[in-house]
This record gives sequence, structure tokens and C-alpha cells, in this order.
Amino acid sequence: MSIWEVILAFVVVVLMLVALLANVLVLLCFLYSADIRKQVPGLFILNLTFCNLLMTVSNMPLTLAGIIYKSQPGGDQICHIVGFLETFLTTNSMLSMAALSIDRWIAVVFPLSYHSKMRYRDAALILSYMWLHSVSFPIVAASLSWVGFHHLYASCTLYNKRAEDRTQFVIFTGVFHTLSFLLSLVVLCFTYLKVLKVARFHCKRIDVITMQTLVLLVDIHPSVRERCLEEQKRRRQRATKKISTFIGTFVLCFAPYVITRLVELSSVVHINSHWGIISKCLAYSKVVSDPFVYSLLRHQYKKTWKDIINKILKRSSINSSALTSESHNRNMLQVND
Repeated sequence: MSIWEVILAFVVVVLMLVALLANVLVLLCFLYSADIRKQVPGLFILNLTFCNLLMTVSNMPLTLAGIIYKSQPGGDQICHIVGFLETFLTTNSMLSMAALSIDRWIAVVFPLSYHSKMRYRDAALILSYMWLHSVSFPIVAASLSWVGFHHLYASCTLYNKRAEDRTQFVIFTGVFHTLSFLLSLVVLCFTYLKVLKVARFHCKRIDVITMQTLVLLVDIHPSVRERCLEEQKRRRQRATKKISTFIGTFVLCFAPYVITRLVELSSVVHINSHWGIISKCLAYSKVVSDPFVYSLLRHQYKKTWKDIINKILKRSSINSSALTSESHNRNMLQVND
């Protein structure tokens, strides 16, 4: 193995460990907190977490083996199953992010009618469409034998070995990425930009009220006035940062891989194998970032996983105290004897 391959293998191992820990923590928060389970977005986050965990335990280990051995890990049947899952899970994850953005859009732009427009039944219908949409492409690819081990990405994925199917495969790949990556990106941009517009409008209203209050309170201390102005600035930046994170991580993680897959269809451009694996690792990094972007850094999830940790530590402390007390009593009995 070259130094580049060692580095890439190490990166995949780190991504696997962090992704497994973070997504399991999200799942534990969902199971522990009844409030999270009651929320409609929790269904989309649960679906996204399921996709991320399955990607972590199925696709990433085989990519690691592909980097190390530079050949197809396992037999053809295993590779076909993993390639099928890769196409399904990637599409499902993208659509889950689009569904979460639609939920935020309805909640912010139509707050009074949110509970009537986004019910559990509506979320279940959206999930059904997402699964049907996601599974249709790998079924077509598997039926046409367009799934296999691709040396450029060191992984089992969409791959056409037959020259006579080149045109059909190019059309299929273009349609697939248009209805998965591009469709999700358009939905993300449309919904979150609408959310940002509403957030800025509310910030302006609050700023006007704040400035009027500061003008009326002539005796207010300068430090208090300064803190109010700083809070105004932070309020304006908060929504922009969140929305930039949602859209930015999606583009940064998926765009290099999707562009590489499309450029690869041209026989004119040669793609370096190291770049192919790097673009695949960037796509895998979305599995790592999703738990933090959509769940763990939110107040409700932070409170939940802190409660879980405190409960575990408290229980271990009680057990430790009980063992210490039992040991002490045993020693006293021995001394008395």
C-alpha cells in the first residue's frame, strides 16, 4: 500500500467509528425521549439515522477492504447486495434531508397551519414515497446488471462493464443523479431560502422594537445597550449560519462524488483513482455530519443525551457505592470473627 492508500484507509476507519457512535447516540435519544418521538420531524430523522447506520456497517467496511486489497471484497453476490444498498441508502438519505427542509419550511412559513399540514399520516406518506423513489433505481440497475465493484471508488456501486450498454447507462446515471442529488438540492435551496426570508423579516421587526426601546430608555447603562446590539447581530447571523450549514454540508459532501460520477461517463477525461476514493470519502462524511447537523447539536437532543449520560453515571456510582459498602461490611465481619 502507498502512503496515500494508508491515509485513505485511516480516514475511512475514523469515519466509520465516528458515524457509528454519533448515529447510535441519535437512535438512543429517539428511544429515550418521548418528546422527540412525538414530533413529526423525528420520523424523518429516524429514517435518516437508519440509512446512515446501515451505510456505516455495510458499505464503508467493504470500501475499506477495497482500498486495502485493491480488489473486490467477497463474492459477486455480496457485492451486488452492497451496491444495491449503496444506491438505495444514498438516495433515501438525500430525500430525507429534503423532507426535513420541507417540514421546517411549513413550520416557519405556515406556523398556524403546521399541525394540520404536517401530521404523522402526512409524514408516513412522504416516507412511503421516499422509499418507493429510492428503491426503484437500484432495482432497475440490478436487473440490468449495472451493479458491481468499481476500482475507481474501491467500492461496490453502480458500474457498467458492457460497452454495448454504454448509452443506456449514461442516460440512467444522468436521470438517477437528477432525481436524487439535483432534486434534493433544489428542494433544500427553495425551502431554506424561504425560511431565511421569514427569519430576516422577524429579525427586522425585533430590531425595530429593540431600537425604539433603547431610544426611550435614555438612562440605560452603556454596557446593557451594547449587549442588546450584540444580541441583535447574533440573531441576524444565527439563521444564516444554520441554513448555510444545511445546504453547505449537502453540497460539499455529495457534489464532488456526483460530479465525478458524471465526468467519468466521458471517455475523454481521465480520473485519478485517489480522487475517486476521496470523493467517495466525502460522500461518506455526510453520514458523520448528519447526526450533528440535524440532531445532536439541537437543544432538545443535547439535553436528552446529557440525561442519558448522567443516568448511566449515577447508576454506576450507586453500584460502586453498594459494592464498597458490601466490601466494608464483609471486612468488619472478618475482624469481629
